[in-house]
Amino acid sequence: MQDTQADTPTLYEIMGGAERLRALVDRFYDLMQLESEFANIHVMHPVPNDSSRDKLFMFLSGWMGGPDLYIERYGHPRLRARHLPYAIGTKERDAWLRAMAWAMEDLGYDEALRVRLLTSFFETADWMRNKAD
Repeated sequence: MQDTQADTPTLYEIMGGAERLRALVDRFYDLMQLESEFANIHVMHPVPNDSSRDKLFMFLSGWMGGPDLYIERYGHPRLRARHLPYAIGTKERDAWLRAMAWAMEDLGYDEALRVRLLTSFFETADWMRNKAD
């Protein structure tokens, strides 16, 4: 019996590896800085946001099946606990998802990959909500 899981490419590989992931994270943060519709989530990030960019890149690398950079450097992500200081509701969740969708569109991700990623991002982003709407 063959190990079919070893033959299945990871999201990290499908989306193009470290270079493409870095481009996605950078475009996402650029959009947050440039577009007023993302002001409500941009304000939650330090200025400059280099450390936020690096942490998201490292986290997504492992989350997508690539190198576990975040865990190697910081340990378990504890996403919800790390985001508790920020009021995150439906509007913030939706703004985050819209910025990520826009970044993927700008980078030319094919529709199937965008849908697959946004479905997974939605599950995590929805779980991050910590305030009533």
